[in-house]
Amino acid sequence: MRIEKVASILPGQDGAVWGDYLFRFDSDGIGWAFDARPLANARPEAPVQLPLLAQFHTDAADAVIPHFNAVAFGAEYYASGDEFPLLYANLYNNYSAEPDRREGVCCVYRPQRTPTSFTMTLVQVIRIGFVGDAALWCSGERGADVRPYGNFVVDREKGLLHAFVMRDVPHTTRYFTFALPKSDAGEYTQEYGVPTVTLQPQDILSYFDTDYHLYIQGACCHDGKICSSEGFNADVPPALRLIDPVRQCQLEKADLVQLGYPDEAEWIDYYKGCCYYSDAPGNVYRIAFENS
Repeated sequence: MRIEKVASILPGQDGAVWGDYLFRFDSDGIGWAFDARPLANARPEAPVQLPLLAQFHTDAADAVIPHFNAVAFGAEYYASGDEFPLLYANLYNNYSAEPDRREGVCCVYRPQRTPTSFTMTLVQVIRIGFVGDAALWCSGERGADVRPYGNFVVDREKGLLHAFVMRDVPHTTRYFTFALPKSDAGEYTQEYGVPTVTLQPQDILSYFDTDYHLYIQGACCHDGKICSSEGFNADVPPALRLIDPVRQCQLEKADLVQLGYPDEAEWIDYYKGCCYYSDAPGNVYRIAFENS
């Protein structure tokens, strides 16, 4: 894998690119929008600071508390005339100390631009309805998984939703594929204040296991393949993976510590055909998978 630092943004979790906008979020519901255009001509000998366009708060953040560990744009527009399609983000581990850890929950937002900033309105929740099933989602003993929450990523070209979860006892990561629910689907739930779609085993189109991922972080889908980041530091090494849901296998793994990039890997997405990832401090790297 080729890696070169080309830019900097603010520290944070995952995010996604749409058009020339690069969005990044933190684990408390704050988002930032950057101008992505300088990436196109950025070079490692002269990394650029991407211009910050706006900071904003996401809707219902105090109630839902999204971690924004994995974020992806879909293809469906919530209403005619919208500039941005729906945005998908998981809750992840903000509920780790609570009795209900909110495993397998994905928030769906309607992004809109205001005269001076952006809004992210929660319009739907998608959740996995079988998180207690040891044959499918969780490890054998309830509560045994360190990170049972699951990541979500959208294949907008194929209209698919991929969910993947660390299963500690078998020591594998399992990838599921579903049809991406439409924005008008689901039943209203008071818990989230919006319609909720609950995906059941009969909704699974396919699933498969790969090597165990060390603390899954950001994710994106490009040309049908899933790019996933993981890890924290030298003790839990950051890495990038390339997964093929069609062939149901891992195509590539890059140990970032071995390559000289020890900081926590977070944000990952494509811009103008090139893949970029950002570590937690905000360094942005252009990368090239060998098997993409």
